Amino acid sequence: MKALVMGAGVVGVTAAWYLARSGYDVTVIERREGAGLETSFANGGQVSPCHAEPWANPGTPRKMLKWLGKPDAPLVARWTRWDPALWRWGISFLANCTAARTEINTERTLRVALYSRQCLSELREETGIQYDQSLLGILHIYRDEAEFEGARHAAETMARYGLVRQVKTPAQCLDIEPALRTVGNQLAGGIFTPQDESGDAHLFTTRLAGMAAEAGVTFSWNTSIQGFEREGDRLSAVVTDKGRFTADAYVLALASYSPLLARQLGLRLPIYPAKGYSITAPLDPDRHIAPRVSITDDENKLVFSRLGNRLRAAGTAEMAGWDASLTEIRAQTVLRKTRELFPQGAEYDRTEFWAGLRAVTPDSVPILGATPVRNLWLNTGHGTLGWTMACGAGRLLADLIAGRKPDIDPGGLGLDRF
Repeated sequence: MKALVMGAGVVGVTAAWYLARSGYDVTVIERREGAGLETSFANGGQVSPCHAEPWANPGTPRKMLKWLGKPDAPLVARWTRWDPALWRWGISFLANCTAARTEINTERTLRVALYSRQCLSELREETGIQYDQSLLGILHIYRDEAEFEGARHAAETMARYGLVRQVKTPAQCLDIEPALRTVGNQLAGGIFTPQDESGDAHLFTTRLAGMAAEAGVTFSWNTSIQGFEREGDRLSAVVTDKGRFTADAYVLALASYSPLLARQLGLRLPIYPAKGYSITAPLDPDRHIAPRVSITDDENKLVFSRLGNRLRAAGTAEMAGWDASLTEIRAQTVLRKTRELFPQGAEYDRTEFWAGLRAVTPDSVPILGATPVRNLWLNTGHGTLGWTMACGAGRLLADLIAGRKPDIDPGGLGLDRF
């Protein structure tokens, strides 16, 4: 049996890995020259079930109103543009900003994220793959008492679904991560998730792609999809600038570009790109005071991860279509906030800037599973949690395609929920 995976980001590569382990003859097609060069390239580095609270929650509309007109706000949506896709997405997003929907969507996201963290651990043990990983947990910090109280409530919800989270005092936050001492007197508290992780998603993706290639997976680089061929309710071929590719099962794992191609097959995927920004700066362990525990600054919607001898900071979201270009004020905001939090954290004069598109659904839950096109499967819409969910989503999808009962319930994760 042959499987064709469209996309070689962390989501596509892990799907290819698990399909190959299931006995499939796997080919991956990718328009770039290598693996993990877009959304997976320079993200925040966190493997973070602790971020399972959806963007759409009861507190978000109020925050969005507060951020209106601020070009450096954590979330910016270009509502003034003629962009029907953004408006449709926004209406569905607001419909999910209820307490009831937040609880449902948190459970669904956590179901995949916790499973994926387990799968990543098993894969690491099995293969010995190294990717500047850290297993020291993730610490969320809060300066505002009201924000801290809201986060405690969200943590209690996540705990009901199996995620271990610990509420910490400001002093305990400094014990966990001494590099926070410059803001210690500003903290209201923190929430620590000891089993969460961090690591370089791009390094992981390239190394796993190499292992997959050694195991027989074929990668076709610099290959752009031009269209599809159908026979009735089945896909018969993917047409590219390098010819036709045929398979028994097809997996769409193209992140933000998934809805553009799915449209050719009559499928409407409720996915919109959210542009995120990151900075990466080198550090000298003997000279710089950088965090060893991965940090999330919820007030500024930024995450910080130490990746070997580099400090990575990432976050913010800009809803402005499929434009991946870097907006200077937003990139500089990430650098400025990083220097404020960790003034001696890295060699900031050598900072590298990056922006990339993240595929966000209105409910923050990925779209995994079958489609009305009988042999086309979806593995997309992971939002900011693509690195977190990649292994679990890939293994779940491989089980579904192979006709096996998956380890977790796939209910509520498919396109049919829309």
